[in-house]
Amino acid sequence: MTDGLRPTPTPTTAAGMAGSPADPAADSRADTAGSRNNPPDPGAPGTEPGDAGESAGAGPAEPSGASAGRTPTATGGSPAGPAAAGRASAGRSAGPHSSPAEPGDPTTATGSSQDDPIGPGAGLDGGGDDEDVPWSEEDDDRTEETLAWLRRKRQAHRRAKGREMAVLVYTVLIAVAGYGSSFAVSFLRGLEDGSGYADAARDLRAGMPALCAFVAVGVGVLAARDGLWRGPVVVPGPSVGWVLAQPVKRGRVLRPWFRLSAGLALIPGVLAGVGAAAVVKVTGLAPLGKALLAAAPAAVCLPLLAVALGMAVERRPAAARAVRRWTGPTVLVLGALAAQTVLAANGHRSPAVEQAELWSGPWGWAGQPLVDTVGGSAPGWPAAVALLAAATAAALLAAYRDAAHVPTARLRERAATATTVSSVAWSLELRAAKLAIMDAGGGAPVRQIRLRPPRGRLGRHLVVAWRDALTLLRTPGRLGKAAVWTACGAAVAGLGADLGGERRWVGLVLGLLFGYVAVGALAEPARLETDDIRRAAWAPYRFRTLMLHHGIVPAVLGAVLGLLAAIPYAAGGHTWTLLLLPLCAPPFTGAALVSAARGPARTQLLFLGGGSPVGGPGPLIYLAWYAAGPLLALTATTLALAPVLRHPTSAAVTQAAVVAVLVTSLLLLLAARMSDRLMRH
Repeated sequence: MTDGLRPTPTPTTAAGMAGSPADPAADSRADTAGSRNNPPDPGAPGTEPGDAGESAGAGPAEPSGASAGRTPTATGGSPAGPAAAGRASAGRSAGPHSSPAEPGDPTTATGSSQDDPIGPGAGLDGGGDDEDVPWSEEDDDRTEETLAWLRRKRQAHRRAKGREMAVLVYTVLIAVAGYGSSFAVSFLRGLEDGSGYADAARDLRAGMPALCAFVAVGVGVLAARDGLWRGPVVVPGPSVGWVLAQPVKRGRVLRPWFRLSAGLALIPGVLAGVGAAAVVKVTGLAPLGKALLAAAPAAVCLPLLAVALGMAVERRPAAARAVRRWTGPTVLVLGALAAQTVLAANGHRSPAVEQAELWSGPWGWAGQPLVDTVGGSAPGWPAAVALLAAATAAALLAAYRDAAHVPTARLRERAATATTVSSVAWSLELRAAKLAIMDAGGGAPVRQIRLRPPRGRLGRHLVVAWRDALTLLRTPGRLGKAAVWTACGAAVAGLGADLGGERRWVGLVLGLLFGYVAVGALAEPARLETDDIRRAAWAPYRFRTLMLHHGIVPAVLGAVLGLLAAIPYAAGGHTWTLLLLPLCAPPFTGAALVSAARGPARTQLLFLGGGSPVGGPGPLIYLAWYAAGPLLALTATTLALAPVLRHPTSAAVTQAAVVAVLVTSLLLLLAARMSDRLMRH
């Protein structure tokens, strides 16, 4: 099935352009033959199995040609459908062999032939105008009959999808009821008594302005990044390749997907609003009804604003470039808001900064009702709600208009990316999904920087490290990401140590997890090497040696970042951090190499073990295999650093350093063995 973009003129068509005499009977026979011999191809690329019925029966045919060599185009840049040739035939007198078109049948109404010698607007004398005539709604609008035909053909497919969705919802409900019932009971008991939350209530009241801004900005960042590869208007491949090629109104095809995305976005927004109101009720800051009313503006308007932002990114290339450029600084703003929230909860507040946040934009307007409800300073919250509603309405109106004007080529790319991500995600190939998203989003900006290669006898042993360092210099965003995660990890670990008790363990685990993410960002060249092992053909080493060499740069730079993060703690009297924080980088590097050499997903592990009333152990076994490297590194470093946090003696510090060295050696050995197995398979 062709795309219907530009039909190839035939010699007969060329003759028609020259003004050769036309035979009405021949025209009629050609039109009839064109509608009979050019049916839609159900096996064409882009047709999904569930949509095979869309192309199997009689319906609006794929464009098979254009009269007199012209290239009909549809409004909004999409190619015109087969009705382009049908319009030329409709203006001619029917020949003796012509048959009347069946009313309401898109196939017979839009049939055409590539051998039609009559130009656009030509009569029986063949002396028509040969200029390009674009399709217009007044000329020939097949929207209603095309969409009605599609609804008939999709009935069986929709019933099957409905059954699949019902099974999925049933499975989720069973899992939530089985594993979350105890947490729900505990939470409901907390709703009844509301005791034991005095400290949490005080901290929540103090940090509410910065916390609301943090949540709103975070939602905006997620929506903008989603718009780079998916966006609110994601049309299935068959609809993009076939429906938009017909003479239909693009808005009737694309805007329902925008409305669906907006409606679905309200679900997590409303749930988050209910959760926030419940937290306010549990902490005793306000009654549940008042808290629900205060959370309603943010729960409704913020998701809709996020959808509108995603629509702008999807529609406008300039907005997409701005998102790529400003994502890094926005993440720094998020870090500053998180730090402000923590400082405010510990008594270090800045009323001027809080008021600036509350009135600087929708991220502050949405939080003012909640701030006022919990006892904060937001006397002008009615005006803020009015501004938020007006901004949401204006943004939604602009996004609704943009939804009908997304270029067809961009819709094709996003449909292909969404299909790829969905398929590999269901097969648990998360790395493939990430690569597809990165490719669709344009990837990180690359700078052309030269770095002198190493020379001499030692140079050939440092060539891999040189390539990795050059890669980081050319993609500085990766190094910045590692620095941000390192700072977050050090801050969270220090906060947990100050709070003491069980929070010390929570802060330590989260801080080490952030540290692993930071080192993992530096180890991206190792993952790229295992994505396609044929890339290793250039190296004069065995593959296992090459993988170990890829750990040099992450270990060194991770240690440097850890040393920089330890300076504030060392200045406060905790000098042992200058040794132990950098020593966390080598185990995390080994864990990253193990994850890189893991290989394809071994989904058969999900079905290991026998059944039980609470389920089988298969998912846990798969999780242990999938996250073996990080689990080993995080568990060992947590157990080694916990005694140091309680009593930072020299013996405890030495023991932690020895454990870090041993765990690093074990993980590097495991990475080498997994690399050998990856080459064998």
